[in-house]
Amino acid sequence: MLKVTFVCTGNICRSPMAEAIFTHLVKQAGLESHFEIDSVGLSDEEVGYTMHTGTAGVLRKHNIPHNPKRPARQIATADFDADYLFAMDHGHLRALQRTHPQSRAVRSLFLTDAHQAGLVSREDVPDPWWDGQYDRAYDLISKGCAALFQRLRAQHNL
Repeated sequence: MLKVTFVCTGNICRSPMAEAIFTHLVKQAGLESHFEIDSVGLSDEEVGYTMHTGTAGVLRKHNIPHNPKRPARQIATADFDADYLFAMDHGHLRALQRTHPQSRAVRSLFLTDAHQAGLVSREDVPDPWWDGQYDRAYDLISKGCAALFQRLRAQHNL
C-alpha cells in the first residue's frame, strides 16, 4: 500500500483539496486498496479548524466527495513514515527536507508531474486563503492530482 500525504501551510485549503481530489481519482479507478491518502499542515495555527468554506465550495461545485468537518492537523513525526510527501509550494518543500532527514519518505513538489507534462505553467499552488482564488487552486490541484496519479500508477504497476 502506498501512503501519499499532501502538505500545505494550515491543512484547511490546498492539502485537503488535493486529498479529496486524489482520493476521488483513486476510487474511480477502483484502487482504494493500494493507497492510503492523507493531508497535513506545517503550521499549528489552524489545528482543529475545519476545511475552509472556499475549499468545500469548490469541491462541492465539481462533485468531489469530501469531509468539510474533518479537523486540520499539523504534521507529526509519524507522517514521515509516508512513502510520498507532496508539498504545495517550495517553502513547504524546504521545511519538509529539513525535518526528519532520516525518513525514507520521498519529498517533492506536488505540481512537478503536471508541470513537466506541460499541464500547468507553475510549480507552486498559490494559497487561496490569501487571494480567494479557489477555482484557480482547484484547476491546478486537479491537474496535479491527475498527473501524479498517472505517474504513481505506472511507477508501481497499478
